[in-house]
Amino acid sequence: MKNNKKLRSWLDKFNLDHPLVIAGPCSAETETQMMDIAEKLKDSDVSIFRAGIWKPRTRPGMFEGVGAIGLKWLKKVKEETQMLTATEVANANHVKLALENDVDVLWIGARSTVSPFIVQEIADALKGTEKIVLLKNPVNPDLALWYGGIERLYSSDIKNLGVIHRGFSTYSKSKYRNNPEWQIPIELQNKFPDLPLICDPSHICGRRDLLQDVSQTSLDLNFDGLMIESHVDPDNAWSDAAQQITPKVLIGLMKDLKIRKGTFKEESYLNKLAKYRTKIDIADNDILEILSKRMTIADKIGKIKKEQNVAVLQSKRWNQILGKMILDGKEKGLSEEFVLKIFKAIHQESINHQKKIINS
Repeated sequence: MKNNKKLRSWLDKFNLDHPLVIAGPCSAETETQMMDIAEKLKDSDVSIFRAGIWKPRTRPGMFEGVGAIGLKWLKKVKEETQMLTATEVANANHVKLALENDVDVLWIGARSTVSPFIVQEIADALKGTEKIVLLKNPVNPDLALWYGGIERLYSSDIKNLGVIHRGFSTYSKSKYRNNPEWQIPIELQNKFPDLPLICDPSHICGRRDLLQDVSQTSLDLNFDGLMIESHVDPDNAWSDAAQQITPKVLIGLMKDLKIRKGTFKEESYLNKLAKYRTKIDIADNDILEILSKRMTIADKIGKIKKEQNVAVLQSKRWNQILGKMILDGKEKGLSEEFVLKIFKAIHQESINHQKKIINS
């Protein structure tokens, strides 16, 4: 797939002086619920009203959406508020029903993106459509799989294409429901700079208190918009209650976001600086996460050494590591002096961890 500036044209048609905002409940529950939320959002910066009609759930027996009847409620939202509407589709039949009810934006969820068969089925059903089609990243941090989904949709002559970053699942303990792994959408953005990129902080965070920070980070990284779940009674929502916020809180969140524009040279400089500083912050956090994991492994080695009554310092092993890291560092543009300082510090911290375990 070649970079194609036409992909951004659908976003430009909104003619906004702020990022695109897609908002609405995780799930359509009742017509009254839908209209109540829509009425509270219609005069805000929200341009597209979203609602889940079909909900892919991990286990059977959970609420799986109201089904096709919810499409009629979406249609009513559009007629009475003039907002565009959006919902998730997971197969060709969903596409057919959504198009029959004039849904404006169709997105493919993370669980569907993992299957090339599903993406191809949806792409075939949407072939040549003028509707906006957004592809969420796959559940796992597989950039090639995300690329493949984009290419399948692009090959089906879908005119208005974009992507949604909703974070990635992990077995590691994290404050996020789905780790943002910002380097992955950044890499996608670098490869396809003209492909509109939307952030879904609701699914990244999984909890309300983190939404503001994640939303701001995405805008600092030049994301084009946000998809945020909003409900009039979040605590009693039928799905994903913890990550939804009221329309009033959402409007406040949008007002507090810092929108960076490039009108003047001075602003352009500050914007670029802010973008790269945000990338530095993300990289620094990744470094800390990796160092923490390394020390956890060092602790396990310390326990084995204690069991076998083996000395903490293993000079031969340490010299092998150091020599390899110096060579690898040179290939990556890092000086020998820098690599030595870093790995000596890491080694000393590992020794401290293991000494503590052995002496306990």
